[in-house]
Amino acid sequence: MNQYCIRRESCRLCDQSSLELILPMAPSPIADAYVSADKLGIVQDRYPLDLYLCQACGHVQNIDVVNPEILFRDYIYKTSHSLGLVDHYRDYAEQISKRFEFSPGSLVIELGSNDGSLLGFFKSYGYYVLGIDPAKSIASEATQKGILTLPEFFNFKLAENIRMRYGPAKIVAANNVFAHADGLQDIALGISHLLDDDGVFIFEVSYLPDIVDRFLFDTVYHEHVSYHSLIPLVKFFKQNGLELFDVQKIGSKGGSIRGFAQKFTKGNRAVSENVNELVQIETERGFDRPDIFHCFSREIDKRKANLLEFIDSEMLMGKTFAGYGASTTVTTLLWHFDLTEKIQYLVDDNLSKQGLYAPRCHIPVISSEKMQENMPDYVVILAWNYSAPIIAKNRAYLDAGGVFIIPLPELKLIRVCDLPT
Repeated sequence: MNQYCIRRESCRLCDQSSLELILPMAPSPIADAYVSADKLGIVQDRYPLDLYLCQACGHVQNIDVVNPEILFRDYIYKTSHSLGLVDHYRDYAEQISKRFEFSPGSLVIELGSNDGSLLGFFKSYGYYVLGIDPAKSIASEATQKGILTLPEFFNFKLAENIRMRYGPAKIVAANNVFAHADGLQDIALGISHLLDDDGVFIFEVSYLPDIVDRFLFDTVYHEHVSYHSLIPLVKFFKQNGLELFDVQKIGSKGGSIRGFAQKFTKGNRAVSENVNELVQIETERGFDRPDIFHCFSREIDKRKANLLEFIDSEMLMGKTFAGYGASTTVTTLLWHFDLTEKIQYLVDDNLSKQGLYAPRCHIPVISSEKMQENMPDYVVILAWNYSAPIIAKNRAYLDAGGVFIIPLPELKLIRVCDLPT
């Protein structure tokens, strides 16, 4: 442990200290800390990623918390860079506007608003929008584009200041960020304070059962300190002045939920059967108990062993390996599967990543055009959730005799003869 990482002694949802290790993970550097050539001499620390289960409330979490100033102040990821996410937010704003029909000029606040993509769509429906995001440069760019964004970490004190200045919010949104914060109790109290009596808190997070069922363990990285299921969330919201009244399963991030909460004593919306049904399913499958996660860990180890056995045998015959993808999940996969010394370079279609080097192991990131010039024998699709579009875009690599490897959820080799004619 060092000065940049602290260890919690209790659950971040219920404060109980009965924490059990359920998913040992290889320590890794900050997942999105890709560096330029002039910074290769700077040693990047690795931090623990192990997941623990709170035996009191059932919440799954990383208890080793990296200083958020390190994680988020110089954040480089932008919503607009993510495949399909802008379209997702366009549909999101339309659905929410139709469902709740708040009057024009109503205040919509987004926590972790990034480049303002979602708020821009709400603004087009006549809402007054306000973003909150600690990434200073991204917040500044969003403000310059017309989405006023405060470069701050959200907490109860900030909520008090915002309500005093802007009034109560009809909508507070937090998308793919409610898993990022250590002080969730302070945040929940701040949200409750910000909401108008008929207001709604809407959040999207990766759904823990989907992470297990779809082998999305590579979504475990230091930005994510919580892995949410409904059993602990229902209790947590009630303890902090909110009530979870509806939930929808959505396909983003490989499997997520969109949750809806209201003020516990003021909201008049009935709790949907969706909430009760998912809680029942989670309970029956044991997502508040350790066994399912221990089994998950063993299955991950099997897939790691299968991939390494193949790579090592091929490397003994002089075969070369590249990786496709230079995202946050790729960092987790590289380190947990012991691939950092086996992959010669990474390929990514994001221009902002090309020319950079992967965190700590400093594998160079190149374009797909350069990949086809160099022609590695195998390319491991580390961004395996996007295997289909990656393969479709790089048919020329297969035509030239290359082989793609899809590592998850099951090891699969793709040659040109495997493609439909």
